Amino acid sequence: VSCISLCAFLIISFFLSPPQPAPETTEIDVDGGIDLDIFDINEGFSKFSLHTCFLSWIQERNSIIGDNYRWPHVIPYVLEDSLEMNAKGVILKAFEQYRLKTCIDFKPWEGEKNYISVFKGSGCWSSVGNMQMGLQQLSIGENCDRIGTIQHEFLHALGFWHEQSRSDRDDYVTIVWDRIQSGKEHNFNKYDDKTSDFLNVPYDYNSVMHYSKTAFRNGTEPTIITNIPDFIDVIGQRMDFSEYDLQKLNRLYNCTSSLSFMDTCSFELENICGMIQSSDDNSDWQRLSQVPAGPNTDHTNMGECKDSGYFMHFNTSAGREGSTAVLESRIFYPKRGFQCLQFYLYNSGNKNDRLNVWVREYTSANPNGTLRFIEEIKGSPETYWQLHHVSLNVTSKFRVVFQGVRGSGLSNGGLSIDDINLSETQCPHHIWHIRNFTHLLNASPAGKDGIIYSPPFYSSKGYAFQISLYVNGTTDNPFNLGIYLSLISGANDDYLIWPCPWQQGTMILLDQHPDIRQRMSNQRSVTTDPHRLSESSSKYTWDRPDKVGSEATFPNGTKYMRGPGVGTSTFLTHDRLRSRNFIKEDGVYILLTMEGITTTASTTTTTTGSTTQPENPEAPAFCPDNPCENDGVCVMVKRAPVCRCPAGDNWWYMGEKCERKGSTRENTVIAVSSTITVFVVMLIVTITTAVCLKKKYKNGKETKESLTLEE
Repeated sequence: VSCISLCAFLIISFFLSPPQPAPETTEIDVDGGIDLDIFDINEGFSKFSLHTCFLSWIQERNSIIGDNYRWPHVIPYVLEDSLEMNAKGVILKAFEQYRLKTCIDFKPWEGEKNYISVFKGSGCWSSVGNMQMGLQQLSIGENCDRIGTIQHEFLHALGFWHEQSRSDRDDYVTIVWDRIQSGKEHNFNKYDDKTSDFLNVPYDYNSVMHYSKTAFRNGTEPTIITNIPDFIDVIGQRMDFSEYDLQKLNRLYNCTSSLSFMDTCSFELENICGMIQSSDDNSDWQRLSQVPAGPNTDHTNMGECKDSGYFMHFNTSAGREGSTAVLESRIFYPKRGFQCLQFYLYNSGNKNDRLNVWVREYTSANPNGTLRFIEEIKGSPETYWQLHHVSLNVTSKFRVVFQGVRGSGLSNGGLSIDDINLSETQCPHHIWHIRNFTHLLNASPAGKDGIIYSPPFYSSKGYAFQISLYVNGTTDNPFNLGIYLSLISGANDDYLIWPCPWQQGTMILLDQHPDIRQRMSNQRSVTTDPHRLSESSSKYTWDRPDKVGSEATFPNGTKYMRGPGVGTSTFLTHDRLRSRNFIKEDGVYILLTMEGITTTASTTTTTTGSTTQPENPEAPAFCPDNPCENDGVCVMVKRAPVCRCPAGDNWWYMGEKCERKGSTRENTVIAVSSTITVFVVMLIVTITTAVCLKKKYKNGKETKESLTLEE
């Protein structure tokens, strides 16, 4: 009776007492604080025999030799409903990297015979090459939503094996077979030149297709040892394509140029990249390697290369106020209607000196070109190069025009520009420049005392956010950069939707290579799922910061509220940080973008197009007649119509014809009702049992007393 009463008391207390709020978790690791590589992720699913067999079939069965394994240069794809929202956004970003650096493009599937179906499966995997099978699956499972991992899997689909599978791999790495997990030895198979062609490109320790030293190990010792010891911690990078990755891909698909790249210029050649000086100005830009008032070096080489290192300079120490120097690019022919201009600027002149960016647009109505003003850049002189991004959005052929203007006041130097890149991509929304970074690395402790915080930023929707950077890692993961995104209280909070729905924040640590095509930047994205609850409480992670956050203070003393940080404590190891041009002029740049992702699957997975049935009966096509209700999209799967139902932030349609509507509120009501019903039943059972036991105990006691009297 005591046990039953106690259980009843605990049940009643649980349901009737208000939940006590637990301390809010300051940071949430999207990957559990573990730097998981592809084989680690897939290892978690290896207990499922079907998946293991499928992976084995991929590795033993497929080959990249033969034109029949090639995809067309524009690859049809479907992003399936099963994908996590964050993964969908990162996949689209990976496609942009392919467009920027290769001639490979991707388009939503419109009924083509062969296409790639990207879904959330057991781990990260893909077939090698075009299997000519209609629907070809590619899995981006849990923890696979890193851009380097997605690039890796699509390189498999395009026809590439792992780098350490090359026929010449034994010249460069040593496989330690007795350290490999039993049954995983086939992952280290080597393929001869009848099966695999390395396209006359040198072995690449830096390839995004290379395993790391810990792949499939059965203990703590490495399974792959590089024959050149310096590369032992280089192999296994998942940041971006390496230079040799791009060489091989472009050779395999006969790419002579990339799709969205337009120009790069570091002014190392005397022809200054085909730029021209205007005759309608008062002065000229000069190609120099240093200026007495600064800069002392160019940005490209930072003075490290003898007889090289040039930039363009407009001298504002001479001339009168308002004098100008105009530098125009060669002519460009846009394809996409949006461009991002990126360059470094050094101001050693006066705060009133300014750089104006224009475009000269050529149309049939204005064949000589019309100038359109884009942006003015001005600020106090500094002793370092500063990165700038300018969105152009031009649809006709054009030139980029840099106009230097001398301002009022004394100047000892002028304006200098270097490392210009132009591409048909979207510019980042914000730039966080962290200076004196080497000192921070040497002086900052691991853990919370080593955190530095960004200034506040605003998304295009008006949400305020902030980045926190663990310079020397967390206490659990030292010698790593840890990075987290938090929503913070802002001026628009009363007018925004809460919890914040489906905004994807992307944090990019910029590799400052002068050519945008050769950069291997490191990035992570997190998406604001409005239904996500904090692990330590019943609060929504992405709710208003003044509800779920803690008080913080800006350097100027202003108080604000900072919500939980979501990111990773294993963003980048310090070894990899020093392996590229992440730190330049003792500073790093973190590029930030926060943008919405649609939650309606049909808008990201299908487009209106051909209704022709593909030759392969397994491949879905659009239905001749649409039986779906409520804007559902009908596709043919195995010759049968299937409705793909729309969904919103807190609602969705379901049923064979999308005829029934569900919602978060409805599910909540059902869940609460079910909980109350279960509670009432349990309470009745508990009370009934207690009464019965009490009655039985009383009767037993009376019987015992009667027996005693009779004796």
